Amino acid sequence: MTLPLPIAPCAKRDGLSGLSCERFEYASTMATTLLAPVKTEREILEHSMSEDDPNANVQPRSEAARPRWGPRHRGAQELAELYSPGKRLQEWVCVVVCCTLCICAGLLMAKYLHADASLLLAAIAGVLTADFASGLVHWAADTWGAVDLPIIGKNFLRPFREHHIDPTSITRHDFVETNGDNFAITIPVLARIVWQLLSYDTAQIDDQFHWIAYWYLCCIFVAMTNQIHKWSHTYFGLPAWVVLLQEWHIILPRRHHRIHHVAPHETYFCITTGWLNWPLEKLHFWSTLEIIIEALTGCKPRADDMKWAQKRS
Repeated sequence: MTLPLPIAPCAKRDGLSGLSCERFEYASTMATTLLAPVKTEREILEHSMSEDDPNANVQPRSEAARPRWGPRHRGAQELAELYSPGKRLQEWVCVVVCCTLCICAGLLMAKYLHADASLLLAAIAGVLTADFASGLVHWAADTWGAVDLPIIGKNFLRPFREHHIDPTSITRHDFVETNGDNFAITIPVLARIVWQLLSYDTAQIDDQFHWIAYWYLCCIFVAMTNQIHKWSHTYFGLPAWVVLLQEWHIILPRRHHRIHHVAPHETYFCITTGWLNWPLEKLHFWSTLEIIIEALTGCKPRADDMKWAQKRS
């Protein structure tokens, strides 16, 4: 016998479900809270730049004189001018060294590959680690520090400030400028992997191969994070295979990443696959860290980010 719809009031359901009214209402409330969208469509529309406009991201007429976002924003122009020849050289060196180590490690690992479920788990763990690492670095660079800090300011924090004001600037960067910093991060780990594969005997390599595979996959995804990030801002001319990976959420989807770009950019920091964004948000992971750091240091989250965003004229 089928149950009538709509379902009867809570008091009349207890006999059918074995669930008390209070417990049912609590479960219903929890489900509603968990499934609620992090940002609504209205928030995304009103508080982030439209990136799928082929005509230079046209803004409303009232915004034309003092653009909130885009390449005509004064802050974005100042930040773009801080990109130096020295920074370009560092990026080129890091890309060449990283690619060389990655190819060497891959060739050395090839003879040790074999079908193994634990190897698959190691690979998945490497991807998840890369996603979390991308979120941690992204959150730290977005939230703390300033462009005028020595060494790291212009070289590493500047692109994060520029990106929030002009999100599509990354689509105008070439491969080296897009990926140089991420490739740099992986060099020490890849160098150790190559050293292990060259210096360890076969028994040692077999014993540690799952860890080697874990770190190798982690490095691959860390290195490619900003390229994946660039694709999430590219609405025209993407290869079909990239769009397919986005639609299947194997890499960061475009619509998913738009949530981060809702001002004041305080959520969804993971930009490799984005798999960890929802659980971290529901755990209030980033906001809790910010509360602790602000209480200990007195520093305001995203103060420098807001300063550059306000340079509109």
